[in-house]
Amino acid sequence: MSFKLLIINPGSTSTKLGVFEDETLLFDETLRHSTEEISKYDKIVDQKDFRKDMIVNFLKEKDFDIKSLDVVVGRGGLLKPIPSGTYEVTDALIYDLLTARGGEHASNLGGILAKEIADEIGAKSFIVDPVVVDELQDIARLSGVPELPRVSIFHALNQKAVAKRYAKEKGVPYESLNLIVVHMGGGVSVGAHTGGKVIDVFNALSGDGAFSPERAGAVPPGALADLCFSGKYTQKEVKKMLIGNGGFNAYLHTNDARDVYKMACEDEFAKQVYDAFIYQVSKDIGAQAAVLFGKVDQIILTGGIAYGKHVTDAIEERVGFIAPVTVYPGEDELLALTQGALRVMNGEEEAKIY
Repeated sequence: MSFKLLIINPGSTSTKLGVFEDETLLFDETLRHSTEEISKYDKIVDQKDFRKDMIVNFLKEKDFDIKSLDVVVGRGGLLKPIPSGTYEVTDALIYDLLTARGGEHASNLGGILAKEIADEIGAKSFIVDPVVVDELQDIARLSGVPELPRVSIFHALNQKAVAKRYAKEKGVPYESLNLIVVHMGGGVSVGAHTGGKVIDVFNALSGDGAFSPERAGAVPPGALADLCFSGKYTQKEVKKMLIGNGGFNAYLHTNDARDVYKMACEDEFAKQVYDAFIYQVSKDIGAQAAVLFGKVDQIILTGGIAYGKHVTDAIEERVGFIAPVTVYPGEDELLALTQGALRVMNGEEEAKIY
């Protein structure tokens, strides 16, 4: 039996849509939202009807019968920490999205839109592997300061998708592999996968690990404390240094890794920044190898930056002694959300309840 699925991935200024029949993409679209349109709404959740109308109208323009859908899948939002998996969109899940339990983010609209559209046509609604997936082993939570535990926020959707893709290609269960997965995009996350869980991961948003195009990653804590109380910066300004204006942006005033590589070919300082990025990512891989007691079956490099062969080759040169390296560039979030729902619809997994 085949299934038709509508996939909804809301971003801050766009809503990405995909309609699939099983894993075959029938069509997709990125609906753009201008700053003027978005600024009309005080809260992100207030955009729900505006975005829903755009989705429904787009499907009408494509002459697609919305009632033919079996499943509607939304990108998971900032919920409480949960194990990996595909989750049925329940009232409890909707409540936490509506009240922005974990903070306001456009991805919170994914589950809300999925359930509302699905309920109207009698279809099922799911979310899959939101960024708050938390499978850390207890020892990984200790930071050295009880008030500052290490937190799991990372590219769970893509990390899990490429890990399972690799396992499928090798014809072995994902749960049987020890993998280090490296997602390199606007943020960087490096995760240790074993027994089907990500038992340690460098926080990709505001935590530890390598710097990225927009984020500072780990910084010297004493110097950060001095900076915070220097009187030169507000709390908001310091946070912007760490998230948004950190990494490549801080050093070279661009968040485009392609531009950084071009600059590195011509400028010594840019080359140092470029090399430092590779150096730090490689160090994180080494750290996760220690988490796995050195027993690593494969290192997987993914995310938009992984399209740069010069980057992946340089990382492989440093870490290839640990394990072989596989590169899956980009992040096909629409397909990953589809595959998560299909695993439930085909009886390979049970839907989790939030």
